[in-house]
Amino acid sequence: MRVIVTRPRAQAGPLLSALRAEGFEPVRCPLLEIEPIDDGPIDLDGYDWVIVTSANGAVELARRRAGKLPRIAAIGEATAEALADHDLAADFVPSSASQETLVAELPRPVGRALFVGAAGARTFLADELPADFRAAYRTVELTPTPPAGDLVLLASASAARAWAKLGGSGPVVTIGPQTTAAARAAGLDVVDEAKTQDVSGLVDCAAVWRASSRS
Repeated sequence: MRVIVTRPRAQAGPLLSALRAEGFEPVRCPLLEIEPIDDGPIDLDGYDWVIVTSANGAVELARRRAGKLPRIAAIGEATAEALADHDLAADFVPSSASQETLVAELPRPVGRALFVGAAGARTFLADELPADFRAAYRTVELTPTPPAGDLVLLASASAARAWAKLGGSGPVVTIGPQTTAAARAAGLDVVDEAKTQDVSGLVDCAAVWRASSRS
């Protein structure tokens, strides 16, 4: 079974390997490229919390942080794992991977918070907590020709919109609620949503869908 992997090329390795281990034939089709916004250190002095919502934000925080490190909140297990890969530990991970859940569950009083994310990111948590916002990277859409495949894996809302814009079709598995919402809004056929927001969650969903499609 051919599974289309849409993650950025530099981040696709673990997912490609996990799919092969489960007997899938992964097909690379990166839809996005990540560009750091190199505008100097991320100054953390005076903050009680720094918040990252993606592995890319975690990497930029680890690479460019300056000043005393406050408590770290991370949305999603993949984001927490990216922090750990750079010897940083998430002090708080909400029960589901959404800004809304983080805002509802982050311990009060929050104090002063900084959200490190992508240029053009949703501002819900920055508005609601409130939190200062620092754009540390941007996503650039690519325009590959959609390959043939049996199932498409989408790991971000940006990827969902990019796949739809290319005219991509076929059954889709998403990594979480925001990606599902974006995919459905773009008219894509979402057949399942990962139970955990990581490589294992995507591969498990693909395996369940394969089994159901054969029955």
